[in-house]
Amino acid sequence: MSLHQSVLAGDRLALARLLTEIENDTPLGRNTLNSLFAHTGKAHLIGVTGAPGTGKSSLVNQLALYYRKPPNAAAPRRVAIVAVDPTSPFTGGAVLGDRIRMRELSGDAGVFIRSMATRGSLGGLAAATAGVVQALDAAGFEVIFIETVGSGQAEVEIAKLAHSTLVVDVPGLGDDVQAIKAGILEIADVLVLNKADRPGVEAAERALLGMLKLGHPTKRLIHHGQLMEDKLADVELAGLAEWVPPIRRTVATEGKGIPELAEAIQGHKLHLEKTGNWQRRDRARLQTELEDLLRSQLVAQWRRQVSEQAYQTVLDELLQRKLSPRQAVDALLNGRTAR
Repeated sequence: MSLHQSVLAGDRLALARLLTEIENDTPLGRNTLNSLFAHTGKAHLIGVTGAPGTGKSSLVNQLALYYRKPPNAAAPRRVAIVAVDPTSPFTGGAVLGDRIRMRELSGDAGVFIRSMATRGSLGGLAAATAGVVQALDAAGFEVIFIETVGSGQAEVEIAKLAHSTLVVDVPGLGDDVQAIKAGILEIADVLVLNKADRPGVEAAERALLGMLKLGHPTKRLIHHGQLMEDKLADVELAGLAEWVPPIRRTVATEGKGIPELAEAIQGHKLHLEKTGNWQRRDRARLQTELEDLLRSQLVAQWRRQVSEQAYQTVLDELLQRKLSPRQAVDALLNGRTAR
């Protein structure tokens, strides 16, 4: 049985092997991913981002447990977790800190956890994350959490990959303005105020609501005959085209607020499906992946066509300030390696 057939058949060892091949960008990984792509597009991709120490791993752990043991006798859902960890300075692999916090999920055949090292990638995501997520999607996992490394303001890349993005904050970080820096608030589909048993949770929620009002000025609207400004984060937006991120309080270590958070996530999914934004986000996500792959392939192809001597000549002229960076690029692209 081929690797892709084993993955489709539910072989966890084959899936783990494929994910390693994808991370290492081997021909086997690329070819298998190509053959599996037709089986993707069914999973709900949920990004979880936020500053270090906000409790992202504990939150994902509790959400996974909720989906595996849903209330009201609902069918459990297969859950995969892609935890993007910092790179070990010794092995180059993932530090695996997230797995330590997710021991409650171990032994559950309906849960698959994969830690990935960033390997120097910016934006909180490893370069191979999209491929890993596609493999898990093809393997039949219905909900896939993508937890970023926790690098703070640089984590906006997650919005290009996920259908729904949770931005996790906690009371008492010290600076309310942190919430709006570098687009971290703009990517939120659901805002999670974790560790809500801490002092200052009311002030933190007011600050987030204030930022939402600034970020969504058109949301000072009449909904069902009432001015909804004061309840901005809880507008259901039935029939409206734009989603306003709700704020949900949680205490992940105790499982508090998890059902309400899961309900908000489901509400966002239904909103995406109702408005057609699910397909639009899929298109944008695949376009981003296509352009990234195209860029890397074109650079690699061009690099093979240019001699090392020609490249070093232009680099030397750049170092000597005889060429500007733009002139150096022009010289390399047009085959002019000397002035």
